[in-house]
Amino acid sequence: MGKEVVVIGGGIIGLCSAYYLHNEGHQVVVIDKSNMDAGASYVNAGYLSPSHIIPLSAPGVMKKGLKWMFNPSSPLYIRPRLNPDFLKWAWAFNKSCNAEHVKRSGKAIRDISVLSQELFQDIIKTEKFNSHYEKKGLLMLCQTEETLWEEIQMVKKAISLGLSAKEVSVNDIKQIESNTIIESIGGTYFECDHHSTPHEFMIDMKMHLKKVGVSFFTNEKVVDLEIQNGTISKVKTQNQVLSADEFVLAAGSWSAFLSKKIGLKLLLQAGKGYRINTQRETKIKVPAILAEAKVAVTPMNGFTRFAGTMEIAGISDNINNIRVNAIAKAVNEYYPEVELNKEEKQEAASGLRPLSPDGLPYIGKSLKCYNLTIATGHAMMGWSMGTATGKLVSEIISDRQSSLDLSPFHIDRKF
Repeated sequence: MGKEVVVIGGGIIGLCSAYYLHNEGHQVVVIDKSNMDAGASYVNAGYLSPSHIIPLSAPGVMKKGLKWMFNPSSPLYIRPRLNPDFLKWAWAFNKSCNAEHVKRSGKAIRDISVLSQELFQDIIKTEKFNSHYEKKGLLMLCQTEETLWEEIQMVKKAISLGLSAKEVSVNDIKQIESNTIIESIGGTYFECDHHSTPHEFMIDMKMHLKKVGVSFFTNEKVVDLEIQNGTISKVKTQNQVLSADEFVLAAGSWSAFLSKKIGLKLLLQAGKGYRINTQRETKIKVPAILAEAKVAVTPMNGFTRFAGTMEIAGISDNINNIRVNAIAKAVNEYYPEVELNKEEKQEAASGLRPLSPDGLPYIGKSLKCYNLTIATGHAMMGWSMGTATGKLVSEIISDRQSSLDLSPFHIDRKF
């Protein structure tokens, strides 16, 4: 028997949850505080990347973060602040930055990412979406021997998990990307990775959901949750009150605020990323990551996107031009023929990615509330894990056997 379900959050996770919940026969309402046309689900690099098997909380990351703290153009910036939530998150993050955690996490990240690739393609085919999707792999371009060695170790880990990956020489890179000049001493190539144009899929998904009867309330901020006997009975926005049988919290970086309403102190921080688009011809045909600069390069449908940086400095949509310029500078250093102009940099946009301390998403129910399913904390992998997360959410609410082992993503896990 179908349930009434309210999904809080209209990003990739919320929409995919609504999609699979509707397919299971539930009556679904989606609420979002924005107009649902901007943010992390629209400005990301568009990767569906099983290759990203290493969580953000990897050995040495905190050390790098401290080193880069006073460099405003660094790939990772952590702004220190005397905020209890941040301090608890930072302590848990530091504890997670170890080799054992990385080893445990690899399989879970691979499994949910591979499933997402399959489901993403299935949705496009089944619903006859026009969304751009390609299987060209992903290049990791290196300019130093140290980074090249690190990326080769990553390839070995990927191969051990059954993923298609290999080291590539300068000549190999010229064969893969033959139309443009690349400054690199070599790199690696993940044939297992795919890419897409995010806003196209989001538009197609919203249109489909509206067509099949999913209700949307945009520009409505959830201000409170009414709790009775360990369950949510109503969700209150500034304009209305909605009741339902089940609720899904997929509000990205804002999820921690609402989780406090049920007495759950969800450790979560916002990680800001930036993107610059150019519609000029770049001759770039294959997605790449500029390894030292941590900048993603994606040839999308009709334009090329350059995305990067991780700025952990609280919730804000302000654009830091220093970080935008750092992305543009890195692009030119690796692709000498590509120089982003002033207008393109001025039109840069940002998105906030929800970061859990261990780099793994939160997916499931908490003991604090029986009818709330949480789906957040995907860090840079929200797009890569979105469809699978939506399916897992629908399986939880429909009391079905989960497609994946959910224990690595447990809401109440200890850090």
